[in-house]
Amino acid sequence: MEGYRKNSHAVYDIKYHVIWVTKYRYKVLGGHKAVRVCDLLRQGCEARGITILQGSVGKDHIHLLLSCPPSIAPSKILQYLKGRSSRLLQDEFPELKKRYWGRHLWARGYFCATVGTVTEEIIRNYITNQFNEGKDEIFRIEE
Repeated sequence: MEGYRKNSHAVYDIKYHVIWVTKYRYKVLGGHKAVRVCDLLRQGCEARGITILQGSVGKDHIHLLLSCPPSIAPSKILQYLKGRSSRLLQDEFPELKKRYWGRHLWARGYFCATVGTVTEEIIRNYITNQFNEGKDEIFRIEE
């Protein structure tokens, strides 16, 4: 079970690829701001028990590969990371507060996809052949 994470009641390997962009795709994340947003994302993820496996900060977007506990929904992860980073970046860099006068640094939406080493086909075959029955059903009942 190498590569799996554990908490008190679960063993898991949940990974998400997430992307979000700055509002109006303004290219404002350069230099010190890019370094600071990296720090803020690291701190936010560490506080929630989320591991950043890989990350990238572009001039107008963020890419992250996250390993997350099963108790946190992807929407809550993004809500927390985007909200916290927006507020703190605008407090530290007055030019951002002036450009984004509505206090919204990030655009509304985001992209999220699950990542895994096991395909759907492998899981279906495992479930189908678990009790060595050849029936083609959705559910199996152990006898």
